[in-house]
Amino acid sequence: MRNTLNVKKFSLSFVKYFLVIVIIIFFGFPFYWTVSLSFKTRLQAMDPSAWLFEPTLQNYIYLFTKWNLGKYFLNSLIVTIATIFLSLALSLPAAYSLARFNFKGKESLAFWILSLRMLPAMSAVIPFYVIADLLHLLDTQIILIIAYLTFNIPFSIWLLRDFISGIPIDLEEAALIDGCSRFSAFVRVVLPLATPGLVVTAVFCFIQSWNEFAFALFLTGMEAKTLPPAITFFMTSVGVKWGELAATASIITIPVIVFAWMTQRYLVRGLTFGAVKGVR
Repeated sequence: MRNTLNVKKFSLSFVKYFLVIVIIIFFGFPFYWTVSLSFKTRLQAMDPSAWLFEPTLQNYIYLFTKWNLGKYFLNSLIVTIATIFLSLALSLPAAYSLARFNFKGKESLAFWILSLRMLPAMSAVIPFYVIADLLHLLDTQIILIIAYLTFNIPFSIWLLRDFISGIPIDLEEAALIDGCSRFSAFVRVVLPLATPGLVVTAVFCFIQSWNEFAFALFLTGMEAKTLPPAITFFMTSVGVKWGELAATASIITIPVIVFAWMTQRYLVRGLTFGAVKGVR
């Protein structure tokens, strides 16, 4: 009987780990292929069967010397960080109001905010282009930040609203009884407990802003261009420059992975509830 249970347990463990390995290979292989392609010469990149090769930094050197990719990387960094900061600063008070206060039309207002996120980016490019042209903001980082806020703020409000709703209101009421003002109770009680929610929201804002393509392509020229539109440089009339394209894609992907890895311990929503579980 014990041998049968051991065999069954071993079989279940084998299937579990086998599925995990398959999933890792399925999702990790495209990234591996892109990174390995970025270290190949142009001739090697045209040969998919070249699994063993001598790595070269030629493609990366080419990007940062001829195409000045460092400038586009800096533009992406500035626009993304500014968008994250402003999205959180503007969304947090709105999310707190929707989570804590009852007023007429609250749910209708919340749904209207969410509906702004449903607007396709391509349908808003032309209006943004016209407005930016009138205000002389074309090819500037400012117009990109404004454009990114239009779809990051609605998403951030809804996400933060859910996190704040999960924090017991009894804790704020206890702070108010102890003499705190509403703002002081928010800063001292709600904000620390909502930290995981803020980090999760920041991660999603980072991914959406860093990878955004349509606005960055149509609203910028050579001065404020970010990394995603830079990929189009290597799709030429004589063919695709696969090595440079893969190197650019790798550079775009790595910061997202690093940022998500640095904040991974906050990505589990249960931390918010665990912080107040013993108080309920």
